Amino acid sequence: MNGLKTVAAGSDGLPPAQRRWVMGCALLGIVLTGLDAAIANIALPTIAHALVATDAATIWVVNSYNLAVTVLLLPAAALGESMGLKRIYGFGLTLFTVASLGCALSSSLDMLVAARALQGIGGACMAALGGALVRGIYPRKMLGQGFALIALAVAISAALGPTIAALILAVAPWPWLFLVNVPLGLIAVPLFLVKTPASPRRPRPLDPIGAVLSAAALGLIVTGVDGLGGTGINVAIGELAAGLLCGALLVWQQFRRPAPMLPLDLLRIPLFALSVCTSICSYAAQILAYLSLPFLFETVMHRTTVATGLLVTPWPLLVAFAAPVAGRLSARYPAAILGSIGMTLLAIGLFLLATMPAHPADWNIAWRMGICGIGFGFYQTPNNLTLMTAGPPERTGAASGMQAVARTVGWSMGSAMVALIFGVQGGSGAITCLWVGMVFAAVGAIISVSRTRV
Repeated sequence: MNGLKTVAAGSDGLPPAQRRWVMGCALLGIVLTGLDAAIANIALPTIAHALVATDAATIWVVNSYNLAVTVLLLPAAALGESMGLKRIYGFGLTLFTVASLGCALSSSLDMLVAARALQGIGGACMAALGGALVRGIYPRKMLGQGFALIALAVAISAALGPTIAALILAVAPWPWLFLVNVPLGLIAVPLFLVKTPASPRRPRPLDPIGAVLSAAALGLIVTGVDGLGGTGINVAIGELAAGLLCGALLVWQQFRRPAPMLPLDLLRIPLFALSVCTSICSYAAQILAYLSLPFLFETVMHRTTVATGLLVTPWPLLVAFAAPVAGRLSARYPAAILGSIGMTLLAIGLFLLATMPAHPADWNIAWRMGICGIGFGFYQTPNNLTLMTAGPPERTGAASGMQAVARTVGWSMGSAMVALIFGVQGGSGAITCLWVGMVFAAVGAIISVSRTRV
């Protein structure tokens, strides 16, 4: 390993210089995936026009990526434990970079959708193992700082993505949206592979049935949720029912496995299970607000698209501020208390948004969004720290995968709520969505504080 320290289970991280290099490469991968998601959403109309495609067909530029990430989270986490975190995370970062070039060179919508699916495979490897990577390279007393950096990178990419997309499209054609990933990836991949030590492996037999069931369960649930907002609601309900059935079969099948891909051993740990539940609540509350607020600002309050983008920005910016603070505090105070404070602030922020005047000034919206951002950022780092340390060190890959699954489940639940509420109330349902988001945040706060008893 060229003299590099090998991180074994239970070791106390990497030397500072090496840790900075590895973390820098990991953060660059997180920023790349975060920016790419935000940029792709903004660019859909431009891509549809350039490739002479319908709006409905062009949506698959986003859906193919999201679906690939969703269905591969648990298999990627299992592969990370059996083959090593470095190998699978490095593969994901490499594939994401190569697929970005494929996106830029696509001459048809079908080629672009296929390249985006390949990007999603790479993104799944990074999303499933990012938390495990942090636990392996940071000392136990500094883990909060590591998870705070991840939250900071996610928040910054979410805040800057739309602006960067607009700037690129103002001076260059759409392929440059994906081409800008390539030089950054070419820097990150070799540095990551050289600087990252080998990680321990837990060899296990392949579980193709479990992989298929997990992919079918998560994939059908996500596509069913997306379909609730369209005209084929009967098909969407059928997909949701089939997804839940596959999920039940997955749990039954995994109980019979000596080394299950679904980490049932971790879910039997009360602290881990409660942390997963509060994570689901937090992401459900977040997506309820993220999806409904643009409709509130543009349809009800008649703000422009540009103004809406600026009004949404305080949330991720304040996440970037609060996450490092929470990371430092998590070394001294229980994550259950810090997480409860954060979720309570998020609930208060959503309450204030739901009850603001009919014609508020921009500043009156911005400070409410800021409270939500502070709350979410203050909650996120301590909760992720708890998720990654509640189980044994050799199960960090599985814990990281469940962290990503909790995020996906929360987003799916929140999206389903938005689709159902808007289906009944139309664009005026945005306020109702904020109330429901507040309830999710309040429930998350209660679950979080209950962890003090376990």
